[in-house]
Amino acid sequence: MQIIHKAGLNTCVVKFFSNYLIKRKTNYLWNNFSSSIFNINIGVCQGSALSPILSALYLSPFLYILEKQLKNLKIPVSITSFIDNGLFISQDKVFDVSNSWLFCSYNVITNLLDKFGLIVEHSKTKVFHFSRSHGPFNPPSLNLSPLGGPILSSKNSWKYLGFIFNRKLTFHQHVNFYSNRALSSVKCMKLLGNSSHNITPL
Repeated sequence: MQIIHKAGLNTCVVKFFSNYLIKRKTNYLWNNFSSSIFNINIGVCQGSALSPILSALYLSPFLYILEKQLKNLKIPVSITSFIDNGLFISQDKVFDVSNSWLFCSYNVITNLLDKFGLIVEHSKTKVFHFSRSHGPFNPPSLNLSPLGGPILSSKNSWKYLGFIFNRKLTFHQHVNFYSNRALSSVKCMKLLGNSSHNITPL
């Protein structure tokens, strides 16, 4: 509520959200099953149209402070985020140096998230290395276990926000995946053409 107030929103809007975020109840539906109603006093509602807006408002000062801390510590890592998906980008000619910067930035973000009452889902954390090298590609793993995270090994391809990347950015896997998906859709349309009187097989 302090962040919403500092954002300069109208008093009526601040009052609305102060009521919206407390004494909420929910239940879950699955086919014919309906769970009992229970209280939810933490966070924003999953699936609510207001949730992305509230998340963006809450994360804006967090990202500002994070970038400032990384700059003050002279950690050469840039940040990009999409709602609750964060990405650290480190560039160096040596993998070990790049990994050390990622380790330091991971330490900074976990401590800062804790102060904001948020957590990192360690199980969803991944590392991916890009390289133009034509020789053997065997980057060292990134050990985040001292920070409570996993030991991460780089994969041959990486899917992020619907895009499939490989280490040389040729996008071959991305094109193959989505072209196969398109061909599958066309085959399904052909089947529908056989079963619907409004669509001819041709």
